[in-house]
Amino acid sequence: MADEVLSMIVSAKLIPPPEAYAARSYLSSYGEYRAKYQASIDDPAAFWDEIADELVWQQRGKTVIAGDLPDFQFFPGSYINVCENCVDRHAKDPMYRNKVALFFEGENGERKSVTYLQLQDAVSRFANALKDLGLRQGDVVCVYMQNLIETYVALLACLRIGVLYNTVFAGFSAEALRERIVRCGAKAVICANGSLRRGRVLRLKETVDRALEGVETVEHVIVYRRLADLDTPMTPGRDLDFESLVEGASRDCPPAVLEANEPSFLIFTSGTTGRPKGIVHAGGGFLLGTYAYTKYQLDLRPEDIYWNTADIGWLTSHIFVLVGGLALGTTTLLYEGALDWPKPGRLYEMIERYRVNKLFSAPTAYRMMMKHGEDVARSYDLSSLELLVSVGEPFNPEAWHWVRRVVGGDVAVINNTWGQTETGGTPLALMPGAVPIKPGSCGVPFFGHDLAVVDEQGREVPDGVPGYLVIRRPFPSLARDVYGDRSLYLNAYFSRMPGLYFTGDSAVRDADGHFWVLGRVDDVINVSGHRISTMEMESSLIQHPAVVEAAVVGEPDEVKGQVPVAFVTLERGWEPGAELEEELKARVVADIGSFARPARVYFVAAMPKTRSGKILRRMLREILQTGEVKGDVTGLEDWEVVERLLHDLRERAPGHE
Repeated sequence: MADEVLSMIVSAKLIPPPEAYAARSYLSSYGEYRAKYQASIDDPAAFWDEIADELVWQQRGKTVIAGDLPDFQFFPGSYINVCENCVDRHAKDPMYRNKVALFFEGENGERKSVTYLQLQDAVSRFANALKDLGLRQGDVVCVYMQNLIETYVALLACLRIGVLYNTVFAGFSAEALRERIVRCGAKAVICANGSLRRGRVLRLKETVDRALEGVETVEHVIVYRRLADLDTPMTPGRDLDFESLVEGASRDCPPAVLEANEPSFLIFTSGTTGRPKGIVHAGGGFLLGTYAYTKYQLDLRPEDIYWNTADIGWLTSHIFVLVGGLALGTTTLLYEGALDWPKPGRLYEMIERYRVNKLFSAPTAYRMMMKHGEDVARSYDLSSLELLVSVGEPFNPEAWHWVRRVVGGDVAVINNTWGQTETGGTPLALMPGAVPIKPGSCGVPFFGHDLAVVDEQGREVPDGVPGYLVIRRPFPSLARDVYGDRSLYLNAYFSRMPGLYFTGDSAVRDADGHFWVLGRVDDVINVSGHRISTMEMESSLIQHPAVVEAAVVGEPDEVKGQVPVAFVTLERGWEPGAELEEELKARVVADIGSFARPARVYFVAAMPKTRSGKILRRMLREILQTGEVKGDVTGLEDWEVVERLLHDLRERAPGHE
């Protein structure tokens, strides 16, 4: 890593949280955080036992933690139901039962809401309908739906009766859906008939029908008619109407008695080359961890109006909305569609309409706000915003400062977090009322989480020195397995450094204890012996006023070993060309050094991204080096972006006519 990035980390200023915010926070001083964190490290069982006191248990034993990485349990022999904690206990409380649990707004402007009592009725009825179809504890269903209240009803119903669910992003192809259905042996599929995205109708049921060709395990397909006028094919004897099933079912459905470490759901995460992995999370552990993350990292309270923009196909929604958010009794906004459709200010319009005070999104969305400019943001009343949370990939300081100034009015707290599908939460974040902010950092370790930056041998490196990010002890929401492949689970996460959870990310811890996650370990380019972080080069490019997003990947070179190649998207009003390309190359040279000069800069209309908003740099490498995409593509949000990239790169290939 070049001195410039280390200098940026060292020189980053601590910004204390506003006093008014700190006064309302669960933790209100850095000293309070440090004391609680140290106590949780000295006695993690006591910390998790304290969190457990705030939940409803069916039966709770005395043992809190058993075993160690990779074979561990939290509250072995204890019993707890996730749905009961997220729905029933609020529906029974006179202070909560008529409180809105979920607001919904569709891209077409449709709006509705559901209270906790109404949610309990709907979930119980759907759970009984699933039982009437013969689904039992341990069976698996695939849920292929967008952000709808009915989606949450379906997932909570599964959690209620112990049926494992697997959510599949509702933009995935039939092939991607089929692979997940087959891999988990799903007995049923729950889907919407259609979805809206940028004014287009996505025919989800037809995708399901194509996915199920030749698949024999699926006995039922339950179809929610999101678009009433959409012609929807239904196969007699297999396909059932969602609303008809719920209408005829009883609302009396006691929560199943479930052991805290039993598998609760699985979610597939894409690998760099092989097939996607079905990550398995335990119900009790996931509830325990996500409740704690959401409480302390989001300061989530019953009076909040909270919006997490993540799609339900992304685990962030399960962590901070479905389980963490509902368990804390908050009111959450669900939105179907693109955040800047049909106008750039759609996101701001919804913040203003619902008076959202806590917003959770990805750096990609925040950079989108920046791309649309200050005038759009200032057209709306955003004064309700108190907390802006980010996760997904590094949040560059330039966009960070813009968002805080323009969207947050220079007073909102920005909490840039780090987590993975496998961690089931965000082990790094701020306690927003207690820990001072550093633009660009991922904050500090969460309670009971022992994180370190180590070298190849697993030895901790000094502060300020980059290395591998690892976690040294178990925590409740950490994935327990890869579905059907225990050896893959052990090899992927625990074989490289035995006794440690290997995250696959590189990081630096600074002198103030803040962690800076720099990217995947393979996002480092070795140019003539110089190891250069791709994030470092991307940060340099993004500082140019023409650049909205940048991604840098390595290309093999006979002389230098590797050379960096940059992909950038431009602000409106800027035109791509040789002059701008040279200007961007010169900027990287000025910021980092001549050895980091990009061999080429490709101007692209859009980047290939996952459904969570992460740029797929691995895919850019494949396109660049082979002219095609060979690896796993099931995590891709929009295949048209890749087709356009392939076309544009062929146009620029030497000798092309």
